[in-house]
Order: sequence, then structure tokens, then C-alpha cells
Amino acid sequence: MSETESYPELGQVVQILQGREAGQFAIVIEKVDSRFVLLADGDRRKYDRPKKKNIQHITFTRFVSPEVQRSLLETGRVTNGKLRYAINKFVEEHLTDLKKGDQLDGERRCN
Repeated sequence: MSETESYPELGQVVQILQGREAGQFAIVIEKVDSRFVLLADGDRRKYDRPKKKNIQHITFTRFVSPEVQRSLLETGRVTNGKLRYAINKFVEEHLTDLKKGDQLDGERRCN
């Protein structure tokens, strides 16, 4: 497994697996060290008060927000609105894919 596959990028959407926020999506806003990242969603978890999370307690998605990543790399910060926008964009695309997948699975079972 390469470094990029085993460690999330800045601006990458992740799903939290453990803890009080399990099941929710957040965005990587900083890499702390080889085991921890800082996560924020712009809503309950603002940029100013990110959650430090062990990377073993999150699952990575393939979605990296170019807007969030660019903002973090250029200015070192990102607005909460941009975080909310990126997560909403991901959820809309992801849920659409899931519905299509569920429909296809259902058709296969009927045959």
C-alpha cells in the first residue's frame, strides 16, 4: 500500500467510524503526524475547533475537494462555508451513486 492510499490528503472527505460522531462525514484540514489528522465539517465541528482523530478510526473516500485543498495550501485556512459546501457536494454525489447501486442490486436479486 502506498503512502497516499494509507494516509488522507488535505481536503479529503472521510467518514468517522469511531466515537460520538461515528457515521458522519468530515474533511481533513491538517496532518498532525503519521497517526493523527485534524477534521472539521464547518457545521458542528468548525475550522477553529477541529477534532483530532486517529486515522484508524476513519475511512477515506476518494473525494478530495479542490476548493478546500487549494484554500488550505494557499492561505493555511478554509472557511466553514467552504467545508459545508464540499461535504454537501460529496453527499449529493455519493447518495445518488448509492441509490443507483441499490436499484441495480435489487434488480439482480429479482432475476
